[in-house]
Amino acid sequence: MSKEITSREQDYSQWYNDIVLKAGLADYSAVRGCMIIKPYGFALWEKMRDTLDKMFKDTGHVNAYFPLFIPKSFLSKEAAHVEGFAKECAVVTHYRLKNDPDGNGIIVDPDAKLEEELIVRPTSETIIWNTYKTWIQSYRDLPLLINQWANVVRWEMRTRLFLRTTEFLWQEGHTAHATRLEAIDETVRMLNVYADFVENYMAVPVIKGVKSESERFAGAEDTYCIEALMQDGKALQAGTSHFLGQNFAKAFDVKFSDKENKLDYVWATSWGVSTRLIGALVMAHSDDDGLILPPKIAPLQVVIVPIFKGDEQLGVITEVAGKIVQELKDLGISVKYDKSDNVRPGWKFAEYEKQGVPVRIAIGARDISNNVVEVARRDTKAKMTVDINGLSFYIQTLLDEIQLHMYNRAKEYRDDHITKVDSWNEFIHVLDEKAGFVSAHWDGTATTEEKIKELTKATIRCIPLDNEPSAGKCILTGNPSMQRVLFARAY
Repeated sequence: MSKEITSREQDYSQWYNDIVLKAGLADYSAVRGCMIIKPYGFALWEKMRDTLDKMFKDTGHVNAYFPLFIPKSFLSKEAAHVEGFAKECAVVTHYRLKNDPDGNGIIVDPDAKLEEELIVRPTSETIIWNTYKTWIQSYRDLPLLINQWANVVRWEMRTRLFLRTTEFLWQEGHTAHATRLEAIDETVRMLNVYADFVENYMAVPVIKGVKSESERFAGAEDTYCIEALMQDGKALQAGTSHFLGQNFAKAFDVKFSDKENKLDYVWATSWGVSTRLIGALVMAHSDDDGLILPPKIAPLQVVIVPIFKGDEQLGVITEVAGKIVQELKDLGISVKYDKSDNVRPGWKFAEYEKQGVPVRIAIGARDISNNVVEVARRDTKAKMTVDINGLSFYIQTLLDEIQLHMYNRAKEYRDDHITKVDSWNEFIHVLDEKAGFVSAHWDGTATTEEKIKELTKATIRCIPLDNEPSAGKCILTGNPSMQRVLFARAY
């Protein structure tokens, strides 16, 4: 495997790309900055999507779909929003092509210019709130809790598979409420849904917090976030939930009559996670042999590989394996019996290891005579000889153990890489030598925040929600500070 995947120590960036490509998650496309999500990668996204979708519906949300194209005039209605996304927008100016009269292929038909240019959605707040104007008249129409699964386009100059691509898949929730408090409660509730999913399904520990003013979503009053730490000590924003106040309601004149028949603007939220979460999975758990997937979202949880000589042995093994497969399926465990004979078992072992399948079962003729199988777990690579009787329940317990072990291992790394500092020299030393989250005092000004970013490439990842008041001095300016914030270099 070392010939296929660059080691993390040698080149972390290349290691990441190698795993994404070699494990069959994605591939580069003919369109610069865009990726092809391959079947195995899409199966992983489906597991994540379906789990999140149920969590959304369990909290009262419903799915809808809104257009890919947004009239350019919509973006100009909310000043901060257009300023935040203007440099990332793809613009449609014409609606037809034609053959070049000079015989030089196909050209844009100059007579097919759109009266108003269309923006390929970078996010959907504007077109959704334009629609909500016709859907909301009374407090009886509230709350409106809608989510959509979609693709978006944000023009990127420097891209990386899953982590930052021009087009990506995501979900975006857009909700409307009668009061400020209801909207804030919704914002925090969805942040907790994201944290629950990332920690309990992806086995990645997160820190919940609020973004600084300069890091907020364009057009939001507050942006709540979950921040995770990758194995190279860099942070990754894993999800965001935005309290939009009444900004978009005022921009699109969305009012409702309250119980006293008084008109007021609606209060809003939006929240989203994307296929970037697949990148987080790769970087938080994997090793030099490939992916390591948490069982709860692995497309394939168990693979069974027969070790045989001749059709007679294969027939006996297949009969036993068939019973094991059925028992595992009855327990809701996804399993594959790979009896293909065109490659050796060792090659299969390496492939499934590269794909991060949590559990591998090897069965040979001698194993059957002893009524045992060999079980290997992907996270620790430990191998166990297990009695066939009761194997399915053993596997069920083992999958739970793997899920918990992966979370605990990632949490131990994360906790070991949260460092408190009280001086600029300490700050620089930790960033350069240890990395991870640096807990430090900041004077609260955007000027200082920008200067720290300029000098170190570290940004304020969040102001943790569980922060306690802590008087101190800003690491850069020495000005008074009442709380610590978390800095890190990030993806």
